[in-house]
Amino acid sequence: MGMELPQSFAQRMKGQLGPDYTRFEEALQRPAPTSIRLNRKKLPGQPNMPRIPWTETGYYLPERPQFTLDPRLHAGGYYVQEASSMFLEQALRQHADLGQPLHVLDLCGAPGGKTTHIASLISPDSLLVANEVIRSRASILAENVTKWGSGNVVVTNNDPRDFGRLPEFFDVMVVDAPCSGEGMFRKDPQAMNEWSDENVNLCAQRQQRILMDVWEALRPGGLLIYSTCTWNLAENEQNIAWLADQENAQPLSLTLDPAWGVEATSLNGVSGYRFYPHQVQGEGFFLSVIRKAGEYEDPQQSSKKKKYKLTLAGKKEQAMVNNWLVEPDRFAWVQYGEVISAIPENLFEEVDQLYQNLYVIYAGTEIAEAKGKKLKPLQALALSQYINKAVFRTEELNLESALRYLRKEDIGIGGNSNNWILLQFGGLPLGWAKQVGNRLNNYYPKEWRIRMELPQVLELKGWGIKKLER
Repeated sequence: MGMELPQSFAQRMKGQLGPDYTRFEEALQRPAPTSIRLNRKKLPGQPNMPRIPWTETGYYLPERPQFTLDPRLHAGGYYVQEASSMFLEQALRQHADLGQPLHVLDLCGAPGGKTTHIASLISPDSLLVANEVIRSRASILAENVTKWGSGNVVVTNNDPRDFGRLPEFFDVMVVDAPCSGEGMFRKDPQAMNEWSDENVNLCAQRQQRILMDVWEALRPGGLLIYSTCTWNLAENEQNIAWLADQENAQPLSLTLDPAWGVEATSLNGVSGYRFYPHQVQGEGFFLSVIRKAGEYEDPQQSSKKKKYKLTLAGKKEQAMVNNWLVEPDRFAWVQYGEVISAIPENLFEEVDQLYQNLYVIYAGTEIAEAKGKKLKPLQALALSQYINKAVFRTEELNLESALRYLRKEDIGIGGNSNNWILLQFGGLPLGWAKQVGNRLNNYYPKEWRIRMELPQVLELKGWGIKKLER
């Protein structure tokens, strides 16, 4: 039996789509496509799979594998992401100068799909602030940022209004706003159960409040990229038309390939881009771009001596970790409690400003933990795109051993020495173990471990791992 759409939703969509409604309804009964986006810093090859046309690193999979049992996912080699939402890349490529150092905010960042996508597109000298207001989701966001390994991302756990403390700080803001979720009905039946006309109106009001809360933090001439996973006008075109009118902002349009199947809309001069499942291979999505009026001028630097919240690590500690990253001179080594982190040198003042004004839960790359006179390498170092693997002992694991390691089980490795070992699968670092005599201690983070039971037989088939019959 197919899904039964809410009556008032169906009526509205019939009016919106006209004769196309039947195709739309039929598409909702079909399985949702499965897609991934590659981390080119970790998996540079070209897989033999259909590419998602509006992004350079996204691919469709023929079926949904058991992703949990693919070590490459845990290593940050790719991210499982809905195809339509990767359209964000077009807005950034067409309207942001990605070769320049930018300050970018991903306001509603969890679980991390758009954050890791933005991190792959901006320059290494840019700063990306990934925020999530819900603490438990902010932890998931920090985990996915750590696995991606970019090194120029700061994860915060703040209400949108808190960004008012950073006036004219950001060149680009991405607001993937909480919405009524109409575009997710096929993947998430719960979204359909919670849908109502009243909820649509409540969402639209909340979205307007969010936009006004963060608007002051956008620089004059800066970009705001707004998106939802819903189809009604109130949460989409009407909200952006309202904001453009309130703030005298300039709506921007995008150049589309007609073959993509993306529907361009216009309301009061505001361009919007809609994704319908009968026209694209993806879920429901909406995106619009506006530019804040005016031109940004760098403020005059104060001659007063600044007080920093961040503390540099001691010279001895810096000397110990200096060769753990490639291009170590690009980084400032800061210490927060026992943890030593690498922050891009050119972003030190901006990151310090974030610590002074926001609740930061992760910044840069956590390199090591100071334990007495010794340093313990941390998980983020193993997954960093900048790790200098040449200075560590590495061991390549087969599929079964890699999954046992990711379950935080004991694994056997030859040798007899007291040192740290970087464990890898397919050349991708997974994390650390320490050999103590003939015993190997597993240092994979317990909160990240695979909890599902492993099947008796495993096979890496196609892109992911499929469970085979016993």
